[in-house]
Order: sequence, then C-alpha cells, then structure tokens
Amino acid sequence: MLIVPTLGQGGMERVCVNTARLLEPYYEPIIVVFNGADTAFDIEGLNIIDIRRGARSGWLAKLINIVIRTMKLKKLKRDLKPIFAYSFGPTANIVNSLSKTNETKVWVSLRNYIDIHETQKIKLFIKKADMITTCSEELTKALKDIFHYTKAVTIYNPYNIPEIKRIAALGEPLLPWDDAELGSNVLISMGRDDDLKGFWHTIKVFYLVHQVFPDAKLIIVGALLAEYSKLLDDLGISQSVHITGPQKEPYCYLKKGTVYLLNSNNEGFPNALAEAMIMGMAVVACDCPTGPAEILLKSCPAESERQKIYHEKSVIWGEYGILVPNMDKAKNLDASVITQEERNMADVVIKLLSDSELLNAYKKVAGERIMCFTSESYTEHFIAPFTQSH
Repeated sequence: MLIVPTLGQGGMERVCVNTARLLEPYYEPIIVVFNGADTAFDIEGLNIIDIRRGARSGWLAKLINIVIRTMKLKKLKRDLKPIFAYSFGPTANIVNSLSKTNETKVWVSLRNYIDIHETQKIKLFIKKADMITTCSEELTKALKDIFHYTKAVTIYNPYNIPEIKRIAALGEPLLPWDDAELGSNVLISMGRDDDLKGFWHTIKVFYLVHQVFPDAKLIIVGALLAEYSKLLDDLGISQSVHITGPQKEPYCYLKKGTVYLLNSNNEGFPNALAEAMIMGMAVVACDCPTGPAEILLKSCPAESERQKIYHEKSVIWGEYGILVPNMDKAKNLDASVITQEERNMADVVIKLLSDSELLNAYKKVAGERIMCFTSESYTEHFIAPFTQSH
C-alpha cells in the first residue's frame, strides 16, 4: 500500500506512481490517495483507492480531517492486510503512523529538508514507524544528529532513463519561437507554483545573461507564475521568456535546453534537476538543502565545509555540475533589485555559454552521473528491505 495526499503535479507524486510501477513484478501495489481529483500522471492499470478526504481549511477542520483519514485508512489496512504501508509526505506520514495495525508494517518517507524541523511529527514517526526512509543522505544524517535516530535508510528517487528519452522524442513542445528563433542558448527551470522554487531569482539571473547573450531564451516548465508578468515587463525580457504552465510530460521541453537552473530554497531530491541531466543539460544549482550537492559532487563534503569554499570562491565547479550558494528566501519582484548571489549565478552561466568546450564537458558528465539513479538501482535498494522484512 502506497499512501499519498494527491496525484497532482509534483516530484513526490511522480515517485509514488513510479514506485507502484516498479513494485508490480514483486507485489500487488495499491495507491491510496486522499483526493484523486486532478491526477497529473498516467495511472492506467494501477489499483487506486480514493478516500475522498482532500485538504480542509482551519485548524479544527484539519484536525477532524486527520481523524477521518486515519479511520478510513485503518479500515483499509484491516480489510486488505497489506504487508507494508509506505507513505509519501508529512500529511500522509501522520495518517499512516496513526492508523498502524498489527498486520501491516509502517514505512514513512521524509522528502524535504523542511520536514526535519517538524519536531513533534518526527517524534511520532520515530515512535510509530517500523522504518523511516529519506531521499538524501543529508536528511538521513539530520535524523541522526537531531533526533539520534540511526535506522533511517536513504533511497534515491528512481528514473526510467530510456522511457524518459523515448517520451521526449515523441513530441515537440509548444513554444512561441521556431527552432531558428529559439537558438542554442536556452535556459530552463522546472517546478510547480511555489515560492520555495525561487523563480524570481531564475528570472533575474536570466536577465543578466540576456544582457550578454541577447538571443538567449528562458523556459520555465510546470508553473503559471501569473504575478511575474510585471517583473518580466520591467526587465524588458517578456519576449524572451516562456512560462508553460503545468505539463503532464515535460521532457519534450527539457530536450530543447542548454543549461538548467535550480533556484530552490529547499528540496529533498530534486527530480527536475535529475530529469534535466537525463536530457543532457549542464546544471547550475543553488546549494539548497538537500540533494543538489549529493548529485553534482563526486564526494560531498559537509555543508559547513561547502560554506567555507563559497566564502573564498563563490562557486563550486563540481564533477557533475556547478553549485552556487543558496539565495534569499524572501520573494522580491522588484526589477531594480539584483542581488550579488544572482549576479554570481549569472556569471557562471555566462562562462558556460561562452566556452563551448566547458559547456559540452558538463553536458557529458551530467548524462554519465544520472546513471547512478536508475530505476534498476532504486529497485535493488527498495525491494531488498521489503523482501528481507517479509
């Protein structure tokens, strides 16, 4: 049993669906979703149970919702008797933990660094869960350092690389430019509408790049960002930026990219960054907690050590991609305010676009590195504990 709040657009939801597909040769996976409306993924053939208890507003309604979700999930566990109940995200983790039965083991997953600061929830998971999984070693280390929990298992997200490339080849993206207008200096970023993604930084970085490369284009995949139109107009780059809105299959956009930008303030294991690497893009990423450093560096030093490097050099030219310091979390849509961190990231991108040998080298190693995060690797790490426990 896999438990997830929704199957709408998002990395966590994508991993849930992918996990169900990967488990099919070994088990009969069931996905329990709190609200099945607006499903953004191909779920054909999967066993989906929608308990129809979506999010509620107000603390009392939220509390009642937790109680009802817990009761419904406990009944499902008792009726279906799954071997494991594996939940994705904090709200699903709470209900999974509270609905524990003697017949079904409880696995909860931490998928974002923000989750670590939810102290009471973590204590509940430690008390109730049979296993806590994380999607990055840094999250696993935080559980040990902060909560003295030593049983967490890191399982990196899975990527069906041949399938992603196949899907990318099938279609062409809807863009306001033809291929000649698009050119070869294409920056891409991807994610849902969420301030955690830091898209205002992305746009300002692109503005600086555009000053040097007037033919450059920026494509932001997955978000709507309606409130950003004035910023684009004020910067004078509206005609060079395309914001796609939500996309079920974003890969055809990624295949058009040259450099991928990640400006998130927090991640768990950034799916979009990994998918960009699959499509052969060079990566420039903010060193946010967690994931980018583990993906882009061959040997990942502690965060404190990385900060020392940034103090001296402002950038880490990693083995598989480039890291820059994390940026301000406070959203700023004022076109007249360009931070030093944004200028620093723009300088890195400009250097890449100015040096074809360096650019092509980073494209090459990105494709090589992502082979460490294949579906086969995920299955090996994921199925073994299930089999041993069973």
